[in-house]
Amino acid sequence: MVWLVRHGESIGNVADANAHATGAGRLELDVRDPDVPLSDTGRAQAEALGRYLASLPGGERPTAVLSSPFARALTTAQLATADLDVRVRTDERLRERDFGAFDGMTRAGIREQFPDEARRRDLLGKFYYRPPGGESWADVALRIRSLLATEALRHDCDRLMIVAHQTVIMVFRYVLEELTEQELLAVDREEQVANASLTRYEADADGTLHLASFNDVDHLLDQSEDVTEEPDAAPQQ
Repeated sequence: MVWLVRHGESIGNVADANAHATGAGRLELDVRDPDVPLSDTGRAQAEALGRYLASLPGGERPTAVLSSPFARALTTAQLATADLDVRVRTDERLRERDFGAFDGMTRAGIREQFPDEARRRDLLGKFYYRPPGGESWADVALRIRSLLATEALRHDCDRLMIVAHQTVIMVFRYVLEELTEQELLAVDREEQVANASLTRYEADADGTLHLASFNDVDHLLDQSEDVTEEPDAAPQQ
């Protein structure tokens, strides 16, 4: 079994919501992306996830945890496993997509300051477009394929929980389910990955993983925690 967890709400998510509400071209953040912390709501979401995991029978709890090294993901993983006898390991291949020169900018800001790049993005599409100095979704897929090709998913675990970011979780779906570009983008248009949500894959007899649930937030609703879906502190590419 593999669980994919998006980190709890971060101050970057809050800054993004504020920037879009005011029409600003750039988010008000004074920390680099790897250091963006959880908001108070995000910490509460991670703790609610932890209570849910601790309530599961022993045979259903995660036996291993891999996390993005970015603060918002790692803190989520640590809070969610505080009452579990499990080690949280980090893997840089799970980090957030690199937005390069567009880091911390809104779509409106990009179109104003980089109109040629905005037109190039419109031409190439969301999956293959790479911002200057940054990564495309296809680049993230290479990282995920590298992770899946190693022993990382088989090391000391029958039930693995991965804590990462919105784009990373979407690209996991692309790789694990062998989706086409169009199928992946259709899913992305229909549903935003919520903070501290659970996406679960179960293995059949030959070890093939099949999607069991996507973007589940029942553990948050059951504990009356806020459900938030803002993208990370970067443009919606």
